Amino acid sequence: MWSDWITPDWPAPEWVRACVTTRWGGVSSGPYDSLNLGDHVGDHPAAVRENRRRLFSVLELPEEPLWLRQVHGNRVVEAGAASPGCEADASFSRVRGQVCVVMSADCLPLLLCDHTGSCVAALHAGWRGLADGVIEAALGRLQTPASEILAWLGPAIGPDHFMVGDEVRQRFLQHDSRAETAFRPAGRRWLADIYLLARQRLHGSGVSAVYGGGECTFQNRERYFSYRRDGTTGRMASLIWLT
Repeated sequence: MWSDWITPDWPAPEWVRACVTTRWGGVSSGPYDSLNLGDHVGDHPAAVRENRRRLFSVLELPEEPLWLRQVHGNRVVEAGAASPGCEADASFSRVRGQVCVVMSADCLPLLLCDHTGSCVAALHAGWRGLADGVIEAALGRLQTPASEILAWLGPAIGPDHFMVGDEVRQRFLQHDSRAETAFRPAGRRWLADIYLLARQRLHGSGVSAVYGGGECTFQNRERYFSYRRDGTTGRMASLIWLT
């Protein structure tokens, strides 16, 4: 039975539960091998349903997660008020038993909670979402002082592999000139550090308690799906909820 997952290493209250899946423990085959949780990537629907059933069972989830239709934007929805499959890239909850989840395969999954464990959020933060303010939008919906927020950065494409064009770099520099430190020249393009870009956005919003980062999906083929590396591939899930 599936046993390979990541538990965030952060000082969240014990009733805040969080988990990030890896690619192992499911029934999908081929490029989706094996715990693909994305129902939009071409995998067999029955395999995805079984993989999600295993996720639900192994984690003993209190209810079905709110699966989103992610569009690389900055919309944030409340888990208890949104419909499954709604178009958004983040969800939050203040209610016990509501499971927030985002999927990723290079983009940065980012989890939030507060020191008292009264609210949680899951964000899908690729470069477009970061540039468009998905972090700021989520913090605004939580309505909690930024100084009380904990943030954890999950597995994403690392700074040695995330190649972008100058238009991406300019988007971040227009927001904050300090973003220059997150880009290294690579010929006519740039290598971007998505972990640093997220930390800069968090710190700029007043969040100083930031954990995680550094797990590269592109480099670790054995453990993670990576869209940039493989093209056709599965999706991991990052979940958070209150018990």
